[in-house]
Amino acid sequence: MSASPPHLEFRNLSAYYGTKQVLRDVSFTVPRNSVIGIIGPANSGKTTLLKTINRTLDFIPGGRFTGEVLLGGESVTAMRDPNALRRRIGMVFPLPVGLPLSVYENVAYAPRRMGVTDKGELDGIVERCLRQSVLWDEVKDRLNLLGTRLSGGQQQRLTLARALSLSPEILCLDEFSIAIDPVTTMRIEEVLKELRRSMTIVLVTNLVQQARRLADNTLFLWRGETVELSPTEVAFSDTPRDRRTYDYVNGIFG
Repeated sequence: MSASPPHLEFRNLSAYYGTKQVLRDVSFTVPRNSVIGIIGPANSGKTTLLKTINRTLDFIPGGRFTGEVLLGGESVTAMRDPNALRRRIGMVFPLPVGLPLSVYENVAYAPRRMGVTDKGELDGIVERCLRQSVLWDEVKDRLNLLGTRLSGGQQQRLTLARALSLSPEILCLDEFSIAIDPVTTMRIEEVLKELRRSMTIVLVTNLVQQARRLADNTLFLWRGETVELSPTEVAFSDTPRDRRTYDYVNGIFG
């Protein structure tokens, strides 16, 4: 019996904005129901890599990539319906992007678009996602409040709840905790450890210890190139595969 393909696979991925190359021949795989941490200094191509997964790089003038990105063995560029692809991938960016709707409707929006009309089912989805994003206890009595009136950290958690509302198979997190206090961040990290049972998580973070806590494998990007791809315990050891990894995770440079 042949082994199942990795959940995500990147083959010789290079990405560009116009003539500027931001990723250079990056190749790696992500097993199903695992967490990969992606670390590296600013402008290393981390966010661009995420945008290749759900093809939102297509929205950026001059944005393009070569090589292949495969989801479950199928090339994302070969998928005829990019919107169907994006429904399979939850995406949370560093700063909250709230819809001008109530807290409830922010979370219910995507399921409604997918045809869910039963009030009880929608109520269950909203509560589940708000609990997973560690926001339920703070908003359960004001679900009709405009989402944009929440604090910045609450809005970011609402963005996470919205990303979870379609039960994605891939969850991409790009500096998700930048606007969230440390205590809440740790609570969400505990939730992410549970979520990996039902989805694969791609975690971009500048908090290297967050990658150490959460990731099964760690990819270190620098200037768009792969410096290291190792099991996390190797990447954070005293003897990673590349000395630059040791220097970066220990704050010697970057």
